[in-house]
Amino acid sequence: MTPQDAHVSVIDPISPAFGRVKTILFRPFDLGRWLTIGFCAWLAFLGQGGGGGGGGHGGGRGGGPSNAGEALGQAKDFIMDNLHWIVPLVAVAVVFGLVLWLVFTWLSSRGKFMFLHCVAENKAEVKVPWHKYREHAYSLFLFRIVLGLIGFLAGLFVVLVGIALFFLLGEGLGLGPLAIVVIILSVPIFVAVLIVFGVIKNFTESFVVPIMFLRTVSCTAAWREFLQLLSANKARFLLYILFQIVIGISIGVMIMAAVCITCCCAGCILAIPYVGTVLLLPVLVWGRSYSLYYLRQYGPEYDAFVAESQVVQPAAG
Repeated sequence: MTPQDAHVSVIDPISPAFGRVKTILFRPFDLGRWLTIGFCAWLAFLGQGGGGGGGGHGGGRGGGPSNAGEALGQAKDFIMDNLHWIVPLVAVAVVFGLVLWLVFTWLSSRGKFMFLHCVAENKAEVKVPWHKYREHAYSLFLFRIVLGLIGFLAGLFVVLVGIALFFLLGEGLGLGPLAIVVIILSVPIFVAVLIVFGVIKNFTESFVVPIMFLRTVSCTAAWREFLQLLSANKARFLLYILFQIVIGISIGVMIMAAVCITCCCAGCILAIPYVGTVLLLPVLVWGRSYSLYYLRQYGPEYDAFVAESQVVQPAAG
């Protein structure tokens, strides 16, 4: 039976994924096991979660600029008059952010295979998967870095357009027809780029990483195999993405409800690094299990739950 002939459903994996959560975390309940698997999950999602707060600022009218043009002009003058410290500060911030991004991406790449190992093999281990999937994680790390740089350049284009329009307004030239056209076109293009990169990220974590886990191949080789599967099942994977959006919204609503019911106490606790991950571990294990059960529907060669010696390799050709 080919993957195209297989019965594939986005609903069927829901129940076995819940069963997997019970088996891994509650039969029996073991706090040490939770903490170990939680650590792997925390590494896997490092730098991808967490919340941030924004501060308000006053907008008093007295002594303020009379219109937006004056405000932009004053902002431009401030930047130009303080370039001697703004440029070094921005440079330091960029370098620090880049180093932090590289470290987080490397650690989370290791963590993704560690967490997958725990879920697929029903084990609570850190040292074994850390060493066993070192090469897998390095390949994933390089792929994510390249993907991130491409995404950064795409975002930089929109930022540069915004800066150009900022100085255009600051000079009092106003927005001409060309600038308006650029704004109208750049916004949907930027949104489309975000969607494309979001889908690539989802497919990488949901399916490419498990294929690497099963085949012991590089990220690019796993992507080539997945693209063959994707090209023959476009409608199925589109439905998967749409269902993932529904799942994400549902989980988000439940978490927000818990935060509201507890007067934000739950939100404060969940925001604590590692602690929040351990508390949300059933949700994270379910999500990882769901994608594995979904992928398994395309054939035994995509079954990450079988023992390594029993994995069926894909047919050549």
